[in-house]
Amino acid sequence: MATIPQARLRNFSIIAHVDHGKSTLADRLLELTHTIDARQMTSQVLDSMDLEREKGITIKARAVRLEYLAADGLTYGLNLIDTPGHVDFSYEVSRSLQACEGALLVVDAAQGIEAQTLANVHLALAQDLVIVPVINKIDLPSAQPELVMEELENVLAIPREEVILVSAKEGTNVEAVLEQIVARIPAPKGDPDGPLQGLIFDSHYDVYKGVVAYVRLASGVLHEHEDVRLMASGAEAEILELGVFRPQLVPVPVLGPGDVGYVATGLKSVRDCQVGDTMTAAKRPAAEPLPGYKKAKPLVFAGIYPLRGEDYGELREALDKLHLNDGSVSFQPESSVALG
Repeated sequence: MATIPQARLRNFSIIAHVDHGKSTLADRLLELTHTIDARQMTSQVLDSMDLEREKGITIKARAVRLEYLAADGLTYGLNLIDTPGHVDFSYEVSRSLQACEGALLVVDAAQGIEAQTLANVHLALAQDLVIVPVINKIDLPSAQPELVMEELENVLAIPREEVILVSAKEGTNVEAVLEQIVARIPAPKGDPDGPLQGLIFDSHYDVYKGVVAYVRLASGVLHEHEDVRLMASGAEAEILELGVFRPQLVPVPVLGPGDVGYVATGLKSVRDCQVGDTMTAAKRPAAEPLPGYKKAKPLVFAGIYPLRGEDYGELREALDKLHLNDGSVSFQPESSVALG
């Protein structure tokens, strides 16, 4: 895989309401950039959870590196951080937007702008992201792109000449979306000679590699086998493996400013890796963590009790792993006379 200079990197998310075609558009972008072979292509590639495919929604944030040969003859590295569109997963959206410089705003040509979409757009604008407007599903008989363009202009002050009309399902005009990503979304800033700072925007647990953190580098350079520190928890680890998402994990020796990738830390305690934390070098740490992260506030509460008392340890371990994969989940032990 070719090394792409920082000036030709673009980091972006897709903001869309549920059922407005975000995952289908992501599939077309993967196809057009030859990130996935046509024979391996399945519907909703980035939605890997069973529930996501069953319900047709995105729950977990996903990342993928696209390499696109643009009309100017240069190859660009496009890091797509796929985000949920449902109101219940707004925490997933906020931490993914933190890793981007721009966002595609995808609106259904028949349904127009939804309230949750507006909320996510304002989140993006608050972080100074460049918005690239896309009206999807223009192939539908009920499509009214002119009315939706007028709505975008009235509600968000988006000029109609900036709007891209597409059908992600049919593949119509999707190439124009890639060209606008290259033209309008700025390259990431960051000094390769500065102190190492990487935002952890997601993570998962691997039985062989331990905690695998999804990182967007803000400054500095990250090398394989380097010792790193997580600034919130103070945990230190030697990097077992680092790489990028294609969308499967592909190892690389180095990540630089603006790169989005994964870091296998080998950490066994899931509490050591907190989403929103800053990863830095253990030997030459950054003076301060990256700003702007806000901790999630719980909105839904539940009491969970094992059927047998001896299963408590397994329940605790399962909740620990759930917490790693979803930083908005928090829990504390309690006892009940009736339930144990």
